[in-house]
Amino acid sequence: MTSSAMIVAPQPEAVEAGALALRRGGNAVDAAITCALVQGVVDPQMCGIAGFGSMQLYLPGRGVHELIDFHGRAPAAATPDMWEDLIEGENRDGFGFVLRGRVNDVGYQSITVPGSLKAYFEAQSQFGDLSWQEVVEPAIAQADEGFIVRPYVHEFWTRRDDSGRVRVADRLLQTDPARAIYYNEAGELHSMGSRVQNPDMARTLRRIADGGSDIFYRGEIADEIVADMEHGGALLSREDLENYEIERSEPLWGEYRGRRISTNPPPGGGIMLVEMLHMLEEFDLRGMGHNSPEYIRTVCEVMKRATIDKDRWVGDPKFFDVPVGRLADRDYAAQLAKDIRAGEVAHVERVGSPESKDTTHVSVVDGHGNAVSMTHSLGMPSGVVTEGLGFMYNGCMGVFDPRPGRANSIEPGKSRFSSLCPSMVFDGDDPVLVIGAPGGTQIAMGVLQAILNVIDHGMTVSEAVAAPRFSATSDAIDVCNRIPRYVTRELEESGYSVVRSPLSYTFASVHGIAIKNGVVTGGADPGSDGMALAVPVESTRD
Repeated sequence: MTSSAMIVAPQPEAVEAGALALRRGGNAVDAAITCALVQGVVDPQMCGIAGFGSMQLYLPGRGVHELIDFHGRAPAAATPDMWEDLIEGENRDGFGFVLRGRVNDVGYQSITVPGSLKAYFEAQSQFGDLSWQEVVEPAIAQADEGFIVRPYVHEFWTRRDDSGRVRVADRLLQTDPARAIYYNEAGELHSMGSRVQNPDMARTLRRIADGGSDIFYRGEIADEIVADMEHGGALLSREDLENYEIERSEPLWGEYRGRRISTNPPPGGGIMLVEMLHMLEEFDLRGMGHNSPEYIRTVCEVMKRATIDKDRWVGDPKFFDVPVGRLADRDYAAQLAKDIRAGEVAHVERVGSPESKDTTHVSVVDGHGNAVSMTHSLGMPSGVVTEGLGFMYNGCMGVFDPRPGRANSIEPGKSRFSSLCPSMVFDGDDPVLVIGAPGGTQIAMGVLQAILNVIDHGMTVSEAVAAPRFSATSDAIDVCNRIPRYVTRELEESGYSVVRSPLSYTFASVHGIAIKNGVVTGGADPGSDGMALAVPVESTRD
């Protein structure tokens, strides 16, 4: 039992909806799914019912601790070599390829088989205490009302992107229904503070409240989806929708300084988190000093080695033999750490010329000790909205490797690697940290640093998610603008290329909940618009 329940996410409207679900007697699962559905209304390029994700459930009263994987899958019509001759380059951070015509990045062919709605419905129906209709109702109400464009949403829409990918503002022009939702009558993108109306989404959610996920995958909504996909020349088919199933598994476990870390297995990013923590346990990080030059160098070399291993070895384990045991092995980590200590600089291979941060997260702990950590996404928004349905489809084909024979090459039914790593930290058998983040390739890097901040540096969860971050998913070290230049100057003098972001808060948007002696505290990354909201246990209904 805890003194209060807690929910934290990047969207205040969604956090409030999840908190109200707790107040109505819902548990952590009800709150998480309520929050997720509202997130899809108020931040509709970050996530939605046609997206993908990963959810960790810890429900001790039911003896449940599992991962629900709902990654998007390549449609059956996809082939390994269909885009091989279109390669123009690979993004510097390793998240996907730039192809001629951007066919993998935007439009109908960029859509993978969506998993989000099926995961929401199955998790809530099996483990929730509220009815499905009660959980969907807040999203319907929000869609009826419309949503106010928050600063973070507008910045995302208008952000300049030098990665070679299509700008989000241009994605919103891809189809007439999308243009009608996100551009005003004058042909201008809705401005910050304006209200976006999307009555089609409200109607779709009402149908889903009555028909569950089957209406989307096999019923009337599926009919409308398939007709549009055929008209638009998509790879996605009726059989793809009908055959989609979520994957359930036990957590992937790691250890760090006496704590146990539970996270998601491949194709999710948890294996990177475990490998990095195992390497870093070989170093006295506290003694180095937080964000000192030696600290940044050490952690970045760990990040680079985990990135190299991910690029070579981590994909969908149903299609590729992922050596999870070796990558999570403590002896292997110790050998890599020895190389770092000896001053060896790792080299990350890239082809030619960041993962889009079109993702969001929710962490929940209820008064009975149940916990949910869920990261869900559109990958990159495809720009496609079907007439009359209101939601945007994922664009996850953009991250598959168009070169055949590799860990993340395209194959029918295959999920691609994602950095999503909804995680929990345990002290013995008790969870002490529930954490995750949106942020593309930077997700594992952001979650890693927040965990280090709590365990090695004694920070509160609010301090941990707000502290300045850095990253290394290529040969360069990327730093946020709050890391002093006198620190990065030493790194440059030792031979590193340092890329300074103009942003003070960047490299994922970490959201977490800490639990200590029955007291819960929440931390929302101040770089987004989110919040942490506590719900007194006495206000919840048994």
